Amino acid sequence: MHKIETMYKKDPTPERTVPLVEQAFTRLRQDVLSGTYGAGMKLKLDELQTAYGFSSSPLREALSRLAQEGLIRSDERRGFRVADISAEDLADISRMRVMLDVPALRESIANGDDAWEALVVGAYHRLEKIESRIGDGPVVLDDDWTQVHSAFHAALLAACPSERMRNWSASLFDQAERYRRYSARFRKTARRKSNEHRKIMDATLRRDAQTACALLEEHILSTQRNVMAVLGSAAEKAGRS
Repeated sequence: MHKIETMYKKDPTPERTVPLVEQAFTRLRQDVLSGTYGAGMKLKLDELQTAYGFSSSPLREALSRLAQEGLIRSDERRGFRVADISAEDLADISRMRVMLDVPALRESIANGDDAWEALVVGAYHRLEKIESRIGDGPVVLDDDWTQVHSAFHAALLAACPSERMRNWSASLFDQAERYRRYSARFRKTARRKSNEHRKIMDATLRRDAQTACALLEEHILSTQRNVMAVLGSAAEKAGRS
């Protein structure tokens, strides 16, 4: 079975200073995902230098890495811009997530050990707790929710032996997260998905791969449908204005 004990071990080496490129990448990436920089917004290097306090070199490298992830677009003449929000792009992200996450979950179930099961249960518990605190009314999913939600989905796939599959899955999850945050701004009430997550977890822990994979696929596609509805509504309102 695939061992994940290393996830619980602390790094024995002294804490090292995070390279400037990594700092710039992390901060800029978070601001793109959270919507600080809106879809299609031009990212001017001089303005980013002022905002973050980094020189042009680490910022250029960070922008190039974000372009590779698909979160921003690069054009030699027009520079860098945040990737547009579109139904076509979301459909492509969702299709790729189904193609990647479903088989990754199947492999995770086949290879996971007791430590992996404990990781999944713990991640679900944290997600359930934070969702129970989300009240009714207008809501934009915050950083805490995003972090524990991402951790739960990562935990499900943590026992998949392929590091590439896990990394690509995480990248696609974050691209989808930008759409979730965008749509959350237009919803009047919070959408709690604890029940969906619980069903996926239960089937996973039963080692019922067929059910777990079907539930995960529907979970991904239902998110796509919900965001699509918001995009359609926003487009309709824009057309009437």
